[in-house]
Amino acid sequence: MAEKAYKYRIYPNKKQQELIQKTFGCTRFVYNYYLDKKIKTYEQDKMTFTYNMCSKDLTQLKKELIWLKEVDSVGLQSSLRDLDMAYQKFFKEHSGYPKFKSKKNRHKSYKTKNTNNCLGFENKHIKLPKLGLVKVRDKQIPQGRILNATISQESNGQYYCSLCCTDITFEQLPKTNRNIGLDLGIVDFAILSDGTKIDNPRFYEKSEKKLAKLQRELSRKTIGSNRWNKARVKVAKLQKHISNQRNDFLQKISTSIVQNFDVISIEDLDVKSMRETDSNTRNKRVGDVSWSEFRRMLTYKCEWYGKTLSVIDRYFPSSQICHCCGHRDSKKSEDIRIWSCPACNSELDRDVNAAINILNEGLRLVNN
Repeated sequence: MAEKAYKYRIYPNKKQQELIQKTFGCTRFVYNYYLDKKIKTYEQDKMTFTYNMCSKDLTQLKKELIWLKEVDSVGLQSSLRDLDMAYQKFFKEHSGYPKFKSKKNRHKSYKTKNTNNCLGFENKHIKLPKLGLVKVRDKQIPQGRILNATISQESNGQYYCSLCCTDITFEQLPKTNRNIGLDLGIVDFAILSDGTKIDNPRFYEKSEKKLAKLQRELSRKTIGSNRWNKARVKVAKLQKHISNQRNDFLQKISTSIVQNFDVISIEDLDVKSMRETDSNTRNKRVGDVSWSEFRRMLTYKCEWYGKTLSVIDRYFPSSQICHCCGHRDSKKSEDIRIWSCPACNSELDRDVNAAINILNEGLRLVNN
């Protein structure tokens, strides 16, 4: 039993779009209003304006500002919850003080909960509070019990609804008695310990010239004009297209690996440090390859389908150890792709040898 989110692109009519935009504005207003009130209360009285106090005050605020009653009340309460969580993260994790939400932010969203069965999925329509039935074009049907829904609008103008469902039973995949080690790279996306190499599609690099052209056209427009907005949407659509390509590739590769192998071994890569480099080209390529997202997909899919993901230490010298005899050689530059072991004279492919060592270390951790 687990939770799973189903994301749909929705197609609201004009009245529904207008109400969604009002909800975006009201949730942003409530967040900013009570953030300001928290700050002033602490400065004047040295006391904390808690979530319960905000919730009670919101009831009185609705009587003064009648337009707050037009939108989903659960969405407004969720906005207060988000503000409270932001404060908790600030005090516990020191993640930065909560900031006011800007109207100019192109990505907008609000969250609502399934109270009194106000959320549902009926005949290619999603039932949402205040909005009623909103049309979708998707074959997937949500399973289990719907907990909440997040309605969002992305910078390209498209609307989405994500349904979080619980009590979902996943069928366990049959055991294959095969294990694999993965060495992630930039030239090849992944090198498997059985010698298979998965090409890096480089979606961003292939669309970079077109994206740069659209961004130049956008920079020539007067900010806020109709032509500027049309050019902005073109840039956003291309960026969304690149994101969709990358996500589709990662989903298919991760699903295939989980289906075919029982134990999957990967490195704990420090992606943030790898991106902090003087080379702008390498920085973009590391971002384009999406190692962290790939690992996240492998993690939850292994949990769903009863497979094992073994993550080895990031400082394990996988490319320096000969998998044949165990001899550890000195550190090599990235230009050396094939090397000979001085102990057993084996000719080794750098990436395949690293993948085999990752597999052996991953199996050792699992067995211990």
